[in-house]
Formats: sequence, structure tokens, C-alpha cells
Amino acid sequence: MCWIVTEGSVESGGGRLSDVVYDHTISLLEEENALLRKTVSQLKDDMDRLKRSPLMVCEVVTAKGGNAVIKMPNGNRFFVDILSSCGKLRPGELVFVEQKNLSVVKKASVSKKYNVEKFVIVEKPNVPWKEIGGLEEQIREIREIVELPLNKPELFEKVGIEPPKGVLLHGPPGTGKTLLAKAVATATNSTFIEIVGSELVQKFIGEGAKLVKEIFNMARQKAPSIIFIDELDALAAKRMDIGTSGEREVQRTFMQLLAEIDGFKGLGNVKIIGCTIRKDILDPAILRSGRLERHIFFPMPAKDARKEILKIHARAMNSSDIDMDKVIGLTENFTGAEIRAVCTEAGYFAIRESRSSVGTTDFINAVAKIKSKEEAESTEYVKMFG
Repeated sequence: MCWIVTEGSVESGGGRLSDVVYDHTISLLEEENALLRKTVSQLKDDMDRLKRSPLMVCEVVTAKGGNAVIKMPNGNRFFVDILSSCGKLRPGELVFVEQKNLSVVKKASVSKKYNVEKFVIVEKPNVPWKEIGGLEEQIREIREIVELPLNKPELFEKVGIEPPKGVLLHGPPGTGKTLLAKAVATATNSTFIEIVGSELVQKFIGEGAKLVKEIFNMARQKAPSIIFIDELDALAAKRMDIGTSGEREVQRTFMQLLAEIDGFKGLGNVKIIGCTIRKDILDPAILRSGRLERHIFFPMPAKDARKEILKIHARAMNSSDIDMDKVIGLTENFTGAEIRAVCTEAGYFAIRESRSSVGTTDFINAVAKIKSKEEAESTEYVKMFG
């Protein structure tokens, strides 16, 4: 392209330069204007959203015509109007509700059900009876209460009695309560559903009770099953007349647990095992006949029981001439869990010295280490709490 310079203008083969510059400027301004209009529109939408009142999520109890009875998150119920755009509502559905006039605005596209397995541990344990030592009496009792009704229900039908719905395991921590529960689940080929009492009480009002309901529904679907509730005292402590909103939520969850145990659906091949170290603070309602009426106490293991536990855990270890009596003599007031820890520590002492076998000295050193750790934790506790 060649430029031709004349008086008062600059021209090219394609036209005047001023026209080209003008057209380019107009194009840029139009693009910028369109971008600004889009930004203003987005800001207006944001302002409108900020001015709106937040909606509540409620549950439909009944619905007929243009009205419905809804249940608020706090449990209160109201008779309200339904906007025509909502369509037909069914009991149990979740809906969005205006806070000012409580009118139902639209259906909520959220599920009322929980992913229960986020809150519980579901497994098929593999703990044979031979892996449990020093608990012969406790094994006999739990087999009668849980294993016999699940494996041979016809015996109870012939006699004409109802087997217990559940059992309470209580005693100091580390004495084998959870292990025994898993062993009976193994013996009955049951699904083992493990939950922690404190986790049943959720942050939001009413959530804990709904979670209990879903857990029992899942247990019925996976039957035969065992619901193992650890830290039962966090959920089923003695009730008080007045408390905080958190305490009232615990009570609602506890009442739902009792309702599931006593419910019209029946438990069938579902057994409940509660576990606590504080039986003294449990509400009598959970312990009465027809609920967790059978109680099994787990004491600190005596000398013979500790020796049996040590033999079980040392069975698979590559050891030579271990003086069991000498080691056991040093483990007074040790729980089964602590004796298992002794075996693990003894193995580490051998590994540190590049040995493939474990001796009596390793076990003695392991006992000393476990004791020193307990003493340090005890001292720290005293410093913190007095």
C-alpha cells in the first residue's frame, strides 16, 4: 500500500486515514461499553440477591390444595400457604419457606437422607474367639445374649420367649469391650456398625435424631447386623430438667434411640451393644427390661488373664525362651491393650538392634517404657487439671 500526501489530508489506496482511525476508535468504545453494561447488570443482580431474605428449609408434614403443614428445623409446626409454582407436594419432601410469612416458595432439591457411612464404621470383622484371652466369663455371657439368638432363633421360638435386644459392656478402657463385640459379630457373620455416641449429636438441631433413624434403617437392610455404640454415656446420660440447647439436642437424639429400640418396625436380626466406662451416669431408661437389660462387666485382668493375653499376642512373634512369669509380674494393673503394646515395643527393641528374635530383656524394657509413658501422661494431667 502506498500513501499519497496532499494538502490538508493523508490518503491511501483504501481511503482517508482519519476515517480508519475513527472507525477503529468507535469499535473499541463499543466493546468497552458492552463490557461495562455486562458488569453493571451483574452488580444489579448481586444487589438484588443481597436484598432478599434468606429462605428456610422445612419438611412437609401434610399438604392439601394450596396449603400445607410444615415442620420447622426446631420441631415447631405451622399451617402455611403454598405458591402455585410449587406444584404438588408430598409428605416428607423438603421445601424452601419465606421467613416473614412462612409461605412455601419452592421445592428444595436436596436430599433428606444422610450418607450414613460418613458417620459410622461398617465392616465385616474377622476376630475369632481364640484371639481373646482372659475373658472366659464375658465370652460365655455375650454368646448367650447375642450369638445364640442370631444363629439359633428357633430355640427361643420353641420355648416361647423373646431374646434380649441388646447388651451393655462396661468397665475400664482397654479391657477388651470392642474386641469382644467384633468377635461376636465374626461368630454370627454379622455386619458390624460402629458409632461413637458423641458423634450422634450433630451441630444442627434435629440432625442427631434423624441420623439415628437412618443408622437403624441401614442396620435392618444389612441384617444380620450389630450396632455397636461406643461412648454410650455421651448420648444416654441421666436427663436433667433444664439445660442448654445442646443438652436438649442430646435428649432428642437419646429419645430417638429409645424409640428405635422400642419401635413398631422391630429389630429382627439387629442387636445393639452399648459400651461405656461410666455406667453410673447412664439414664435408667436405657438399662430397663426390653432395652439394654443385660450388663457385662470387664474388670482389669488378673495375673492369669494377663499371662493368657501375653501368650496370644506373643504367639506370632519370633521369640526364644521368654520368662513369661517374670514379665507378667511386672505388668500389674496393665490392661489387655497395654499388654499388646508391650509386645509391639518388645519387637521394636529387637529391630533397633538388628535382631530377628525377641527375648525376655526386650519385654522387660518394653514394660518399663509403657510404665514411664503412663507416668508422664499422669503428671501432665495433674499439671493441667490439678
